[in-house]
Amino acid sequence: MTEIIFEVTEAEVDGGFSASALGHGIHTEADSLEELRANVRGAVDCYFDETMPRPKLIRLHFVRDEVLVA
Repeated sequence: MTEIIFEVTEAEVDGGFSASALGHGIHTEADSLEELRANVRGAVDCYFDETMPRPKLIRLHFVRDEVLVA
């Protein structure tokens, strides 16, 4: 595995962020982008032990939903 991709969304009400790894059971949240980056790195470190191949890159894919009133 060369990279792991996290889908990142921003809460409209609270302004915080949540991230979920695609294809893995890794999830984390944070109040700021800096904190989210640190939490994602920590979550990846906890998930992959020494017997598992670790990703070389962590990609954050930001998803933005926009809702319009009809």
